[in-house]
Amino acid sequence: MVIFLIFFENRPHSYNRKILVVLSAVTMSLCIVMPIRLESGFIFDLRYIPFIIVALYGGYKSVLPLYVVLNIFRFYVGGVGTIHSFLFSTAALILIPLCNKKFVKLDSKGRIIGATVISMLTMGCYLIILSSLLGQLDSQFWVLAVNALTTHGGLMSIIVILIEKIITNIKNRDRIIQSERLNVVSELAASVSHEIRNPLTVTSGFLQLLNKSKTITEQEKGFIELSLLELKRAEKIVSDYLSFAKPQSENMVYSNMSEELEYTKNIIMPYASIHKVEVDFYFNNTLNTSYDRNQIQQCLINLYKNGIEAMIETGGGTLTIEITEKKQQIMIRIKDTGVGMTKDEISRLGKPYYSTKEEGTGLGMLMVYSTINKVRGNIEVHSEKGKGTTFLLTIPTTAPIKS
Repeated sequence: MVIFLIFFENRPHSYNRKILVVLSAVTMSLCIVMPIRLESGFIFDLRYIPFIIVALYGGYKSVLPLYVVLNIFRFYVGGVGTIHSFLFSTAALILIPLCNKKFVKLDSKGRIIGATVISMLTMGCYLIILSSLLGQLDSQFWVLAVNALTTHGGLMSIIVILIEKIITNIKNRDRIIQSERLNVVSELAASVSHEIRNPLTVTSGFLQLLNKSKTITEQEKGFIELSLLELKRAEKIVSDYLSFAKPQSENMVYSNMSEELEYTKNIIMPYASIHKVEVDFYFNNTLNTSYDRNQIQQCLINLYKNGIEAMIETGGGTLTIEITEKKQQIMIRIKDTGVGMTKDEISRLGKPYYSTKEEGTGLGMLMVYSTINKVRGNIEVHSEKGKGTTFLLTIPTTAPIKS
């Protein structure tokens, strides 16, 4: 863990996964090389701690190399119980990664408890098998059993606590960096956008008047129309930047977001129908919070629009909008059945000028992250290529703002 933190923490996600598997394999190999040897010939060590951790956090794909390394080393060491070790590790390979999907969805405390329980159950099964092979159990076995269970449970708890702390620190650091980035964009938008929009509006007005003139040629009219289209595009970009500005007091409301969600759903319905997308809407929230109505509406429309566009390539699908409440937090889940994203694409969402669309500017998603950041909320993205994407917006409740 120390080696990973010092040398590899800031590497790309896919690269980190490989490094963690390699480091876990080295750790497991050292456990096998330096074991506790019983007088009966059986060997006891801590190999299953890194094995279980990788299986729970990474699933079958990550733990398979550890399974191969474990059995190669075990057969190399040899001795009594080699075949039993192979069968036990095979059973562990089949059963433990089954918990991966449920395990990663747990909160931090749940993962710590879950990993500890699974570790102790694994070692308990190992001791039961060992006791059946030994036949007569002496005091040495019971001392081993007590120490094995407490050591595995204690070490697993400590290591998973450290892992969860590392994950929390990485998320907090990314959140702070993102917040600073959004603040810079917000300040830039507020100071520049209004000044740019005024000359654009004036220029557009004069070009429209000039376009009505009867003294210009058709070719010149074509040039003017192209200029008007580009001005319209420039105005749209400026409007996107204006949405990053601080919430306006005249737009601030205190409610459960029912009106905004209903309004944005109705706005997006014609666009969804054109592209053969069904919209499933579910609202069950009584919690209120303070927010800028215009910014929240634009944020939701951007997410709906992205979801629908992700389903165009698949010939349609279903956009699910679900609003619930949980522990004094408003939960907005927006799920599509579109093309999905890779983990690398997810990690780059919300960064300026990054877009998964060829003609996208990335300002739409940047505005989404900016808006949720202003209400002190959080965004979680779950996606898989070819299976769709889910955005989970978590917004805490607040007291009404006094005027």
